[in-house]
Amino acid sequence: MAVPLFNTAAPLEPIDAEIRAKVNEIIDSKRFIFGPEVEAFEREFAAYVGTAHAVGVANGTDALLLALRALGVGPGDEVVVPSFTFYASAEPIALLGAIPVWCDIDPTTFVSTAEQVREVLTPLTKAVIAVHLFGNVAPIDEIVALGVPVIEDAAQAAGTILADGRRPGALGSALATFSFFPSKNLGAFGDGGAVTTDDADLADKIQTLRFHGSKDKRTFTEVGHNSRLDALQAGILRVQLPHLDTWADGRRAAGQAYEDAGLGELVSLPVPTPGAAPAWHLYVVRSERADELVSILKDANIGTAAYYRVPVHRQPAMRGYVPTVDLAGTEEASRTNLAIPMSPVLTRAQADEVVAAVGALAPA
Repeated sequence: MAVPLFNTAAPLEPIDAEIRAKVNEIIDSKRFIFGPEVEAFEREFAAYVGTAHAVGVANGTDALLLALRALGVGPGDEVVVPSFTFYASAEPIALLGAIPVWCDIDPTTFVSTAEQVREVLTPLTKAVIAVHLFGNVAPIDEIVALGVPVIEDAAQAAGTILADGRRPGALGSALATFSFFPSKNLGAFGDGGAVTTDDADLADKIQTLRFHGSKDKRTFTEVGHNSRLDALQAGILRVQLPHLDTWADGRRAAGQAYEDAGLGELVSLPVPTPGAAPAWHLYVVRSERADELVSILKDANIGTAAYYRVPVHRQPAMRGYVPTVDLAGTEEASRTNLAIPMSPVLTRAQADEVVAAVGALAPA
């Protein structure tokens, strides 16, 4: 059977009519920019995450850019960020004239440890971007304890939860950022993003920056941005948000199905950080023969992808920012990783099909 890498359609089928009704309601209201839908989503998402404030913005990249600006990051400042991540985690740093400083990751969890962050801190460090990659959780408490403002990049971690009940976005960082790109765990029908925080002043700063540096469209106190979450996307996200935990449970169940099917005997499975129950945005395994497996799975009509084969520090636009430490974990993860199908509705039969295809790789 064909098994897609993502299955964004099936989870939405039971709420399709509700989504369409919400879209029609907003069209009839003619309130497309800001307004009650955006305000309601911001309240509801903040309550879900567990923060005092959530500010809707145009996309996850802008969320990071505005978070950095709210912390005062500017030319010459250093911002620590892992290189094994999507390019957008580092891009806003360079856009502000600041310097991305690459920290390594643990290839078993795909996230950075506090020790790896500490290794690259300098007197010029203005902030740390801790990336919750593939739905796993960076150890924010330990990173915050280093004494530098921390931004959680939680773009891939909506629905993940810790044993103590906390969620990504509310783990004690200064700010956290989310993406609502359609394939994300909580996905809009276009672009969208949010910044969460417990700090009222930082939330106010983000609200001003997202709207041309103005609070009232008349007085402009900052050189800002046009970065707004529109009402249609906010309404669609509001319909989905009550289902996010059920979908997250489905993602965890899919990961367990792979384990039960014996996948761990064939490849290295992703390791949750201590106390985390990841809502796997991507289920990424590791193998020294990952590229061979890509071909085998594609031939079997099973969705697969190798992520970040060229890590950010080796991307052409970032080559001027030379690593100051060895990035051995980054290089290992980039070389050996392989994403296999993951969705809230992945069945045990589908997991068995994927495992059987992986098992078809002849012994070396």
